[in-house]
Amino acid sequence: MARPPIRIGILGAGAMGAVHAAAYATMADVEVVGVYSRSAARAGATAAICRAEPVLEAARLIEDPTIDAVDVCVPTSLHANHVMAALDRGKHVFCETPFAASADEARQMLGAARRARCLLQVGLLMRSAVEYEYVKALTQSGRYGCLLSLSTWRLGSYLRRTGVDHKPHYGDPSTELLTFDFDFIRWVMGMPHRLSAAAVQGEGRSPGEISAVLAFADGRQATAIASGLMPTGSPFTVGFRALFDDAVLRLVTVFEDGPPTVTFTLSDHQRHDQPVGLAPRNPYATELRRFVDCVRGEADPGLLDAERAVEALTLSLATQRSLTEGCTVAIG
Repeated sequence: MARPPIRIGILGAGAMGAVHAAAYATMADVEVVGVYSRSAARAGATAAICRAEPVLEAARLIEDPTIDAVDVCVPTSLHANHVMAALDRGKHVFCETPFAASADEARQMLGAARRARCLLQVGLLMRSAVEYEYVKALTQSGRYGCLLSLSTWRLGSYLRRTGVDHKPHYGDPSTELLTFDFDFIRWVMGMPHRLSAAAVQGEGRSPGEISAVLAFADGRQATAIASGLMPTGSPFTVGFRALFDDAVLRLVTVFEDGPPTVTFTLSDHQRHDQPVGLAPRNPYATELRRFVDCVRGEADPGLLDAERAVEALTLSLATQRSLTEGCTVAIG
């Protein structure tokens, strides 16, 4: 006997809302009831992807008693209001990253989830990307010894007014970009002992490119670089270098027109830059599938729990403090 579908409302019909709509459209046990946007054109276009109704008032979806879950893809500054409203009405919530811009907002959302006893999951995307998951597995297995050092980068032009990915509502790189890599670093290495950061200024004397160095109590380290100041002709590029006792893995992902170009290699004491053969996987579809399974009670919600997003936010806020005060910040 077929199970009743999980009924979902999507708040937000921008690029990320469309990605989520496409992912849900592939799930036979999910029904997207409606897609909200203040723009009728955007709501209609995104709703068509998943055969849903375009909606111009978020409250229609949040207050609909037949909806099981709400997927929040609006700008970060609007997350708290929509997330807490949905939780207060007994809805499970999936919230896109960045989760929150402040510790107060994060605590309020966590408090609302606890009161409602509902799921609050966050799009910690790197945990669903096969290359990042592979580093996590190697760290746990000890196959190449200890993970000694991790370097990450996330380089775009979104802070340039002429950048193809420019959005006026985007935050500075400490939250808009570093959140993803801080979560990855914390996931595979734990919480650092201290953090120091330096930045190149963008427009308005705000941070445009940030370098953060994370030191661990046992002597290991991680470095994360995030930029919104790349030339507009330079494609958005992300990657990492993971140094183990006996191997190093390198990932470079370049986003241009069409699917990203991915180069993922491993070097050890016998081989140099050998391709790592992993089956490709859509990380957005993977994380949303997990969310649906968690709503059904068929998966562990711990992987994408909002507490993990708060830990990443802690590092983003420590970065901001380090830049403002010109100091090294103790974590915890």
